[in-house]
Amino acid sequence: MTTPLWCLLIVAFLPYPLAFLGGYFKTRQFGRADNKQPRQQAALLEGAGARVVAAQSNAWEALGIFTAAQVVLHLANPEAARGSTAANLSLAYLATRILHPIFYVANIDMARSAVFVLGMVCLVWLFVLA
Repeated sequence: MTTPLWCLLIVAFLPYPLAFLGGYFKTRQFGRADNKQPRQQAALLEGAGARVVAAQSNAWEALGIFTAAQVVLHLANPEAARGSTAANLSLAYLATRILHPIFYVANIDMARSAVFVLGMVCLVWLFVLA
């Protein structure tokens, strides 16, 4: 398996720790996590808990476009998909996706936006590489 596909696998699992963290904040704010109406309860979260939920949503959204970039790259240019440029771009994207929720939950908005933009640059470059 190529490095970009390993990165895709890791990016695919990043929303799950955020879901568990969201459960922690639900329990902390409301005394328990409401498994019957989790989205309604999540909408009532404040502060860091609300930011965790937003970061998780963003992680799911980012997964879709990264998946598309990897599929297009591997189908359109399999040789480039195995190259160092694709590997480095994918690793850089993975780093941005790890940092993004950290900055989001910590409420460091400028750093969060910066890593988001850097991640988007990596995605565009992967499509161009394809």
